[in-house]
Amino acid sequence: MTFLYKADPIRGAEWAELFARKMPELPFRIWPDVGDPRDVRYLAAWQPPEDLATRFPNLEVLFSTGAGTDQFDFSMIPATLPVVRMVESGIIGGMVEYVTLAVLSLHREWRTYLDQQREQNWKVHRVQTASSRRVGVLGLGVLARAVLESLNGFGFSCAGWSRSPQQIEDVECHAGADGLQQFLARTDILICLLPLTEGTRGILSNTLFDKLPRGAAVINVGRGGHLVQEDLLQALDEGQLSSAILDVCEPEPLPQDHPFWTHPKVMLTPHIASMTQPESAVEAMIDNLCRHQVGLPMIGLVDRARGY
Repeated sequence: MTFLYKADPIRGAEWAELFARKMPELPFRIWPDVGDPRDVRYLAAWQPPEDLATRFPNLEVLFSTGAGTDQFDFSMIPATLPVVRMVESGIIGGMVEYVTLAVLSLHREWRTYLDQQREQNWKVHRVQTASSRRVGVLGLGVLARAVLESLNGFGFSCAGWSRSPQQIEDVECHAGADGLQQFLARTDILICLLPLTEGTRGILSNTLFDKLPRGAAVINVGRGGHLVQEDLLQALDEGQLSSAILDVCEPEPLPQDHPFWTHPKVMLTPHIASMTQPESAVEAMIDNLCRHQVGLPMIGLVDRARGY
């Protein structure tokens, strides 16, 4: 019985050390050193090999090393094989930090003051209270709930939208197609934390932007596939949107001549909003292995019908 890791080998070495300390009875290998493929019962990967079913005939669980599984080609993964996404405190903490920073920078007009500094322009802008700034989060999963809790602590007027009805304390919750328009109409800063599915691909488009108040801002920390890039550029240039902070793009990295690099209303970061932290990731992984071994449901088990 072997645990196989197939992702960043530098982090893999940290995982190996942690597994040796915390679960020494389980042999741990790093791709491409797979040993006997028949011994591999657990695979943690960012992208599994295409011949998964034949390469590892006794595989019991496929774990994603990231918070999502949209990078997986499910047509190549046996239908009976459980797929589990990463749910761990390091990813959650990193996302909360990034989105809180992004919202506060928009709220306090940080980019405006940076531009003024370069121009040697000493100009004061009136400070708007957090309670008067309406923040909305698309998606109400684990990461979104943690983000909303943080933003609530600053006094922002917070709302969230999801496909099905949810209830969160101190958050105005909207659901379904009917609730989306009302949610967008009351949102000054929109944060995308949706999973990428066929139903959410391209959701950040002119159809959505036109329903936001004029001058709203967008933060995308979901996936690059959520965004229609041409529509964002048009909305920024026409003033429907005032700014965009993008941590994810499609493709990654962007081509050197892409307009996002130099657009004055776009801030780019290279998919660093949150990262799996080895210590907490291994703790979460071992907890799920123990759950699996005694027949308990694993945390982060993917519902293939929903896509997450």
